[in-house]
Amino acid sequence: MKRAVLAVAAVAAALVAPAADAAQPVRFATFNASLNRAAEGELVADLSTPDDPQARKVAEVVQRARPDVLLLNEFDYVEGGAAVDAFRANYLAHGQGGADSIDYPYAYTAPVNTGVQTGMDLDKDGTVGGPGDAYGFGVFPGQYGMVVLSKYPIGEARTFQRFRWVDMPGAQLPDDPATPQPGDWYSPEQLAALRLSSKSHWDLPIEVGGRTVHFLTSHPTPPAFDGPEKRNALRNHDEIRFWADYVSPGRGRYIYDDAGVSGGLAPGARFMIAGDQNSDPVDGDSNGARQILSAPRVIDPLPGSAGAVEASLAQGGANADQRGNPYFDTGDFNDKAPGNLRVDYVLPSAPLIPLRAGVFWPASNDELARLNDASDHHLVWADLLN
Repeated sequence: MKRAVLAVAAVAAALVAPAADAAQPVRFATFNASLNRAAEGELVADLSTPDDPQARKVAEVVQRARPDVLLLNEFDYVEGGAAVDAFRANYLAHGQGGADSIDYPYAYTAPVNTGVQTGMDLDKDGTVGGPGDAYGFGVFPGQYGMVVLSKYPIGEARTFQRFRWVDMPGAQLPDDPATPQPGDWYSPEQLAALRLSSKSHWDLPIEVGGRTVHFLTSHPTPPAFDGPEKRNALRNHDEIRFWADYVSPGRGRYIYDDAGVSGGLAPGARFMIAGDQNSDPVDGDSNGARQILSAPRVIDPLPGSAGAVEASLAQGGANADQRGNPYFDTGDFNDKAPGNLRVDYVLPSAPLIPLRAGVFWPASNDELARLNDASDHHLVWADLLN
């Protein structure tokens, strides 16, 4: 049974307590902000005025947490960055709910695979077209996209939007349960085109204090909404594995980026893996997150919150039968199966030094609990010495 072990939570908090004489840290964060909309153009329209209630709450969460470098998942991509510019100008640049405004002079966004049609029947529903036949599930190109906001300069991005799933050695390709052949859910023609990343994988060099930290960002597909072939669960596993291979010396040789350059991250390079991985290391439908938690030089700063413990106890249901400590949950899925989970991560590498970490999930007796419904995910942050 999943238990609210407050003593464990206290120990975890102590492990990430700041040193008294620490230098000025840099705060990295990830937040699945649910700023996705049902139709193309809706997000720009919503953000073009300062009056969207959800965007105001999302902005206040950011202003309260005050990260220096932030990944926003589920932020619809718009060519030219109009949505990003509108969010900065109309929401972040104005204090929300009594919080101070916050400025991010640097931003990065790029096309993603969601909603980009393949012209093939990937979901085998007998028709070609629709969100299930896109490279990544989406109603229109760019839905559920990503954006990075930074107070520090962002160097030249390395993107992996078009890396093919079949080009990963030992890829966990799904089987059609109606046939005896392994890995044959997709036809050879489909495998020749199908991309690994359901959105994209980005390596963004962030220049902090004269040193580069590679911000490795992604948002793997949920390991659900499939059938006995488990195509989404297997893809989630391999999307997470991509970063584990990328940062492990010798294991990333097969990787190529959208510019055709091969190879993984340079040995010894500083990095931070961030994003909604849609994977809990203990509970849920995918435990693929273990791959990045155990990757070389990765440090788990153990972010958590009292609000998550309270929510798990109050909601009960599927939460009661989980094995993981609710202190570390980041996704609030109420009592629906599989319950609240730890799915959002900020994982620095040695020699970066994590000083403290947390999940922005205020308990019900906190005035800021009014922000808990900004998204079904909560912002996760870690303070680092570079």
